[in-house]
Amino acid sequence: MQPMTELEAESVRDYYRRFAELEAADTSPVYTEWAQGIGEDEALIDLLLDLPRPKRQANLLFAAARHLGAGNGSFAELRSWLLDHWEETRALMLARSTQTNEAGRCAVLLPALAAIDGPISLIEVGASAGLCLYPDRYSYEYRSESGTIRLDPADGPSPAVLSCEFLGSEPPTRIPEVAWRAGIDLNPLDIADPDEREWLRSLVWPEHDARRERLSAAAGIVETDPPRLISGDLCDRIEPLIAEAPSDSQIVVFHSAVLAYLDAPRREEFAAIMRAHPEVVWLSNEGAGVLPETGVQLEARGVDPDGRFVLSVNGIATALTGPHGQSYEELERS
Repeated sequence: MQPMTELEAESVRDYYRRFAELEAADTSPVYTEWAQGIGEDEALIDLLLDLPRPKRQANLLFAAARHLGAGNGSFAELRSWLLDHWEETRALMLARSTQTNEAGRCAVLLPALAAIDGPISLIEVGASAGLCLYPDRYSYEYRSESGTIRLDPADGPSPAVLSCEFLGSEPPTRIPEVAWRAGIDLNPLDIADPDEREWLRSLVWPEHDARRERLSAAAGIVETDPPRLISGDLCDRIEPLIAEAPSDSQIVVFHSAVLAYLDAPRREEFAAIMRAHPEVVWLSNEGAGVLPETGVQLEARGVDPDGRFVLSVNGIATALTGPHGQSYEELERS
């Protein structure tokens, strides 16, 4: 039997190899090379093993290094920089988390939101700085087989334009009315704070210039009308917030790339809370394996997500989505 440290080391190696192959490939040559390199580098793996397991994530390591000045060069350059600056990198990784606040994900949430009649109250769990709480303030460009559809807020075009490839159905034709909004996060970020905004920029992958521009545009919108963000655990905070939302609106609880950071029992606890509130619309936009029932549904339909997220409405898988909101493919109902 292998010692625990060796088992953990192999787990880290495998994680970085899979990150390179499944997440970074075809979207970030820099991160692909970095992750491949770390997956074969015993010295860096030993350093990562000194961190708590949730802090060994590739996104967190790479963002921290770039935030501190590592640049976007080769793996050899990153390796040399990390070995010279490990203590400050480690300190930042322990202090921060991967709170990627990708406003582009609103483009794949909008089809479900647009199908709701009347005003809605939005509650986001894992809200970060709250940029995804403003789907009514952004413009959208949906590209489908029938052409491009542009949607603008009621008061005119937004400086933040979210582009999305739409497959399998027709894009939404309206932007919903948001009457109330609030979010929960273990460590809410203040988008008006320059250092916290810069951390969000560091979380955007090196080659993704359009995402950085979108982040800046969305941040400018949210800064003028900051959301209510509550600090705390999502399982502990969600029900009081549901009770607080206006009763004359449809309450929507949503999350995107959040539950993966919880252990399996905590994920099931949150899912059980949502199932206990049938009056609430529950939108989950997560990796295919995050909630067991999602994987079961995809397998039953013979669907391979191919690295994409799965958008589920009230527990039913309805679409495959690009992790940053870049694509939406509706699933056939079983």
